Amino acid sequence: MVRRTVTVELASGLEARPVAMLVQVASQYESNIYVEIESKRVNAKSIMGMMTLGLAAGEHITITADGTDEEQAITDIEKYLSNHE
Repeated sequence: MVRRTVTVELASGLEARPVAMLVQVASQYESNIYVEIESKRVNAKSIMGMMTLGLAAGEHITITADGTDEEQAITDIEKYLSNHE
């Protein structure tokens, strides 16, 4: 299992379209992937779950991945959250 704290650097935060893109990135991997903030923990492959977080730009989240491709999954999710315009 891999855990990494990431800062949401998307200008608009995680609104509908960026959430959909994040779910697409996460869904490419076999690993179980979760996003956590404060006491909330949701499946990163669930669009409805991710929308409930209401993440804004600058927030720190913890991403957890567990599976055969966990390292690559977390790396790609972090890239998306850091570099997406």
